[in-house]
Amino acid sequence: MDRLDDGFYVEDDGPGIPESELDAVLKSGYLGGDGAGIRLAIVDAVADSHGWPIRITGGEDGGVRFEFHVDDR
Repeated sequence: MDRLDDGFYVEDDGPGIPESELDAVLKSGYLGGDGAGIRLAIVDAVADSHGWPIRITGGEDGGVRFEFHVDDR
């Protein structure tokens, strides 16, 4: 986790998320890998309950970056 001017982000260097699936990854039931398809939906629900918009981009070293804009309300 690192800071942004208006929040924070979490980033990994894994295979990333195909651009065509970016709108779907936060929805319950998304199965982009192993698991039940609820992990990112839970993250989205927690962020939403705090009023934090999430932006999903590519990571600096590949992978994916989830930005939480906590002061962007």
